[in-house]
Amino acid sequence: MTRWRIDLAYDGTDFAGWAAQPGQRTVQGVLEEWLGRLLGAAETLPKLTVAGRTDAGVHAQGQVAHLDVPEGARLPPKEVARRLGQVLPSDIVVKAVSEAPVGFDARFAAIWRRYSYRIWDAVSRPDPLLRRTVTQFPEPLDIDAMNQAAMQLLGLRDFAAFCKHREGATTIRELRVFSIVRADDACRTIEATLVADAFCHSMVRSLLGAVTQVGFGRRDLDWICQVRDATSRASSVPVLPPHGLTLAEVGYPSDADLTARVGAARNVRTLNCCEEA
Repeated sequence: MTRWRIDLAYDGTDFAGWAAQPGQRTVQGVLEEWLGRLLGAAETLPKLTVAGRTDAGVHAQGQVAHLDVPEGARLPPKEVARRLGQVLPSDIVVKAVSEAPVGFDARFAAIWRRYSYRIWDAVSRPDPLLRRTVTQFPEPLDIDAMNQAAMQLLGLRDFAAFCKHREGATTIRELRVFSIVRADDACRTIEATLVADAFCHSMVRSLLGAVTQVGFGRRDLDWICQVRDATSRASSVPVLPPHGLTLAEVGYPSDADLTARVGAARNVRTLNCCEEA
């Protein structure tokens, strides 16, 4: 088998998330269907592995996946990318298909993921060109207060309070960047940027839900710290809607370090061991 790297983007509005589900339109399902047709291996082609399994309605600008294809596939990677551009629906764009370096794994080789979340905090409706990618709140947010709250959440810690529990999965992550800026005062657009080695299920939208509570003046920094230190999902933390969220970019180490990174990332993570499951 030969491993291919696939770089892609999509508008998540009309998808039931990344992961293939029976009877649902998903990014993985649509992409695997067309890859199978082009490669003539619809029944035997392995499943795609992705850097970040986005939820229903979540978008991606810099998603990365990999696919193991039989040696001597009837089409080379660049030709597959070209043909996908002709047949895929307009809400998925494959930017590149290339032969992956030895040791590459779209999920386990990644060393960081960057997400952005956009908010419209005005009574007026959002600009129609933004309506699919922003979440609206009809009252103004205090950006300074939100950034103060975000600073309390940085670092290597257990984010159990902000994650949907999954059996056997760790909730320990290292949040490296969490910043909020007003991208356009006139248009009331706020953009949050979050970078971590990995994110667990619903973590980004829960973190934003927590800091927006501080931004509205409904909660304070003491509350943020109490939630941060909780050891189970905090019911007081709202989860923001999915359509404001975009997976912006995924980072990988140098080719020489890929194999070591994959091995380390498969270890079960604890606060005394800085690797993740």
